[in-house]
Order: sequence, then structure tokens, then C-alpha cells
Amino acid sequence: MRKISKAVITRLPRYYRYLDELIQQDVERVSSKELSDMMNVTASQIRQDLNNFGGFGQQGYGYNVKYLYDEIGKLLGLDVTHKMIIVGAGNLGQAIANYGNFRNRGFEITALFDKNKDLIGKKTVNGTEIRDISTIIDYVKNENIEIVALALPKGPATDIAEKLVECGVKAFWNFAHTDLGFSDDIIVENVHLSESLMKLTYRISEKANKNK
Repeated sequence: MRKISKAVITRLPRYYRYLDELIQQDVERVSSKELSDMMNVTASQIRQDLNNFGGFGQQGYGYNVKYLYDEIGKLLGLDVTHKMIIVGAGNLGQAIANYGNFRNRGFEITALFDKNKDLIGKKTVNGTEIRDISTIIDYVKNENIEIVALALPKGPATDIAEKLVECGVKAFWNFAHTDLGFSDDIIVENVHLSESLMKLTYRISEKANKNK
């Protein structure tokens, strides 16, 4: 397969989400123009994106919604179950665990970890136990955990990530206020909520200046 650009990869989850909405509406087929109107992406761009993976459509027919949904799901790795733990069972960690769509998408959150003794063993989040962070290394090794979500402050996040890499973890979903830096065989998705909010305020400011 040819090398796919980051921009295309970024759009794949959006296609998946909109196709899911069409399935819920019992829509069987959709044209690139109809997808374009829904997603605010040009029909030409949609066709180019999907042609990277073989096209999936038929001229004069468009795309079979369920088939395209399933194929994009495979490209995104959603046709298999991914075991995930959350490190940090504060408000953010619990909010992540409570989001039901993760399970619907094939992400199995097997445990949360924290050092707060008021939480450890005394509370479950969406049916998932909060465990003592001192046991995390053995747990990850025994359970073959694939993804670790880090909902921790900057310092502890870096320390625990380095230890988890040593015991075989290959992917981090990082909400800590730091960019994790590892070799190319370690996959990191850094999520900076404050930066996203600042992009929003920039756009508010930009719009206000245009209207002056």
C-alpha cells in the first residue's frame, strides 16, 4: 500500500462517524456529493481519499454505506478488540472510562490505575475496577495490554510511560500536559485539551476582528 498522508488518516474517523449516522438512518448508499454536503469536504477530496485504499465506490451508484463503513473500520483497526487501561482515575480518567462509545468501537477498558487510596478497590467506573498503580507493571505484562491512556500530571506521566515501554507497551493515548518522546516503534497520540480550546478562542478573536 502507498504511504498515506496524515491529512487523509485524520479524515478517516470522520468518514466512519458520518457513515455510522447514515446506517442508523437505514441509508443503504451514498454519493461523494452527499457525503460532501454532510462533512464540508469536497466530493473530489472524498474520492481522492478513498482511492488511496482502492476506491470502494461504483460510478453511477456511489458507495454502499455498510460496506464502506466496515472497510474503513478495518483500516482504522476497529475489526479487532484493543485492550486498554487508564492511568489516573481522577475526573478526566473517569470521564474517559464512562464514555460508552469506546466499547462500541472495540476498545476494552480493562482497568483504571491510581495512587489515591480512597479510590483503590472502593469504586468502579462504568463497571471497571480502580487498582493500585503499584501493581500496574505486573498487570500490563499478564494481561497483554495494547493501549495505555495517560490522564496524569506531566511528571508522573513521563515516568510511568517510560516504565510501561520497558514492559512492552507500544501505544499511548496521552492527555498529560507534555509530549512523550519515544522511538518510532512506540506510537503516541498526544491530546492537549488546552491547545484545542486555544484554537477555538483564536477563531473567536479572528471572527471578532473581521467584524470590526
